[in-house]
Amino acid sequence: MSFSQSLAGFAPDRDTVLTVGVFDGVHLGHRYLLDHLKDWAAPGCIPAVITFSNRPVTVFRPGTFPSYLTTPAQKVSLIQEAGIELVASVEFTEELSQVSAQQFAELLSGTMRMKGLVLGPDSALGKGREGDLPYMQQQGERLGFWVRSVAPLEINGQLVKSRIVREALVAGDVSHGAGLLGRNHTLNGTVVVGDQRGRTLGFPTANIDVYPGLLWPGDGIYATWAHFGGKRHLSATSIGVRPTFGLTQRLVEVYVMDFSGDLYGQQMTVEFVQKVRNQETFADIDALIARIEQDVAESRVALASAD
Repeated sequence: MSFSQSLAGFAPDRDTVLTVGVFDGVHLGHRYLLDHLKDWAAPGCIPAVITFSNRPVTVFRPGTFPSYLTTPAQKVSLIQEAGIELVASVEFTEELSQVSAQQFAELLSGTMRMKGLVLGPDSALGKGREGDLPYMQQQGERLGFWVRSVAPLEINGQLVKSRIVREALVAGDVSHGAGLLGRNHTLNGTVVVGDQRGRTLGFPTANIDVYPGLLWPGDGIYATWAHFGGKRHLSATSIGVRPTFGLTQRLVEVYVMDFSGDLYGQQMTVEFVQKVRNQETFADIDALIARIEQDVAESRVALASAD
């Protein structure tokens, strides 16, 4: 399906003020831009977002498999929760990468009834990033829409960008990541059968088959909330390869506190609140069990403080 056909599926019945971008994570910088978008929308105009379900690097560098802060569906939901009435999620394709800035402007003006375009920091539309602020303003004069840009958001002197959020999470600093996202980072997936090693230690864990492409925080133990069955549960989550057992497969394993029951096949969302410690190798099983008991106790304290 072509880009124009994709847009046609979201064609509004009223004029729009819109912005375009990946919006990975829908972090506080994105929310800052979306707030401006809503404020600048004239009465009767729909605040709208065109978001790419994949990052353009997957087209420009085939074979690249970037990580994402949200699933496509979660991203759409977060943008809608920010008060955006129309969210068009489209795939960034090779065909789209060849669309000129002029064609882009004409499609947005025609199909999407655009009367205002909001550009984020360093934004540029169209092939070769031709459609920067001055170019799009020229197109706006020709086609009948205004163009404004939003400065980047800084928090404590640091720019809020998806790349910086990803770097914080990979380093295991989920608290810093949450401060930039405006919420705790989450992973979601299906509970699958593991090797049941945790059960033999007295701490049965749920092994999560994480949605493909989602970014995992760095290896370690985390205080987390486990969401499933419409409820939120205290939990401690391990990310890593279980070096004490000489294993190499990286896993997400969730110990749900004060719970007993069959979780296999259930959808679970793991919400990361605080890192408890780095991954460690223990001399024997007794030392590992003692450390797990401490991890659970520390996670309880962290979750009680954060609630």
